[in-house]
Amino acid sequence: MSDVQNWIKETVTGNEVVLFMKGTAQFPQCGFSGRAIQLLKSSGVKDLVTINVLEDPQVRQGIKDYSNWPTVPQLYVKGEFVGGSDIMNEMFDSGELQTLLKA
Repeated sequence: MSDVQNWIKETVTGNEVVLFMKGTAQFPQCGFSGRAIQLLKSSGVKDLVTINVLEDPQVRQGIKDYSNWPTVPQLYVKGEFVGGSDIMNEMFDSGELQTLLKA
């Protein structure tokens, strides 16, 4: 496992809620990342760690390899990959996201 893969694993397993995104929670740099932040805030997340993949090309590619998921944003809760913004949308609409984040 590469250094980047190890770092990603430590990050997602060492924090409750991690969002790999384009930009920051304050300044999302794509609509999907912005929507993901809105969904998380609406779900009452307090301890959110965000990783701006635009700052490091190795992390940007590394997270896609880590999850076998081709796009960003990517949400991890308690070390488990949840999905991207479309999956987050569906889960939010059904109430599943809120339940997952409160567990």
